[in-house]
Amino acid sequence: MGATARTSSAWLSNGTRRDDEVRNDDVDVWRNWAGNVTARPARTVTPRTAGELAGAIGRAAADGLKVKAVGSGHSFTAAAATDGLLIRPEGLDGIRSVDRDAGTVTVGAGMTIRRLNQELSARGLSLTNMGDIMEQTVSGAVSTGTHGTGRDSAAIAAQIAGLELVTADGSVLTCSARENPEVFAAARVGLGALGVITAITFRTEPEFLLTAREEPMSFGAVTAGFDALVAENEHFEFYWFPHTDRCSTKRNNRSAGPAALLGRAAAWTQDELLSNGVFGAACALGRAVPGTVPGIARLSARALSPRTYTDIPYKVFTSPRRVRFLEMEYALPREAAMTALRELRAVIERRRLRVSFPVEVRTAPADDIPLSTASGRDTAYIAVHMYRGTPHQAYFSAVEQIMTAHGGRPHWGKLHGRDAGYLADAYPRFAEFTAVRDRLDPHRVFGNAYLRRVLGE
Repeated sequence: MGATARTSSAWLSNGTRRDDEVRNDDVDVWRNWAGNVTARPARTVTPRTAGELAGAIGRAAADGLKVKAVGSGHSFTAAAATDGLLIRPEGLDGIRSVDRDAGTVTVGAGMTIRRLNQELSARGLSLTNMGDIMEQTVSGAVSTGTHGTGRDSAAIAAQIAGLELVTADGSVLTCSARENPEVFAAARVGLGALGVITAITFRTEPEFLLTAREEPMSFGAVTAGFDALVAENEHFEFYWFPHTDRCSTKRNNRSAGPAALLGRAAAWTQDELLSNGVFGAACALGRAVPGTVPGIARLSARALSPRTYTDIPYKVFTSPRRVRFLEMEYALPREAAMTALRELRAVIERRRLRVSFPVEVRTAPADDIPLSTASGRDTAYIAVHMYRGTPHQAYFSAVEQIMTAHGGRPHWGKLHGRDAGYLADAYPRFAEFTAVRDRLDPHRVFGNAYLRRVLGE
């Protein structure tokens, strides 16, 4: 935290001072990446072990403080906000073990996706699938249901073989399909409601190559051919640029090699100069002069040219995101996605909404995680964004109305207005999750306003 934080007066029973716990002045504020969520915790702690964490939770509970763990702040909701004890993840890092026979790797919950990818690659291993942002911690990514796009390969949480969880009473649970299976089933996407994850065991595979083929297509061609494009490619996604008829598509498929890397200059021009530098400046102009947005969208849609390259998975799946924004994303039954997208296009045009960010569409197969957005059904995701500081309420409200009409499930880490009443109907296994919560945290030590809204009291 900030420089004004001071050491707490908390002492252990043997008189040892807890130097890793701090009590915060009012000026110490935690902010998320987008800057739309702030919190003023009474204390922060950066535990290095599950035992240290259990002790900190116990002291906070005894003092009547709520407890929340944060990651790197890439959620747009207040899922991690608290005025009680804020748990920082930095001390829970590193590779704990590698089991090559089982194909698993166990890592500390505070490890970032970036470092996980680098550590796996150094060992000739890889996750099967992932999202496009690497700055998240592994625990934050799985707890909010972070996903990539895939015909057969599911979200990061579906690649978990085991996890370690510290619960409200200080218990340290080892969870897997064989050990504490009900907790394991729920905690893979746990929203921070069941306890604090301290370690995760991921299933991995030998590192492989992906060929990425990126090219523009028309809105009509993509929406008409969506089912075939998903079926024909291991990973398919596209971006539609509002106010235009243009989409940018990306197909990622496994390759026998050899690698064919992007040239450094070409990669920098596309991923940094155009997608971040120029795009950021264009968004700032659109925020200041909304009437320029349609023209900017047309220029942006034409700026990205076709390219094909082959590289290791994380260098294909992920991309830098330096332009800050707010985001809403809904998971729909896959068969409803293109109808919903066409309705969204019509609303943007009819209401003359000014939208500078492209609309992103991805897919995931059904999984068996109670609160996964793909739980029990093949899924398509529609994500909308607005540049930070730009009024977003009218646009996001219109999007949400469309998505909920099609049975949409909001991404847990992105903006939405749904509550437990809606979500209990949207998730067939919702009651299964809340029953585990009632057992592990009956006094809601890990509760906050966001969880009250989405899970109920």
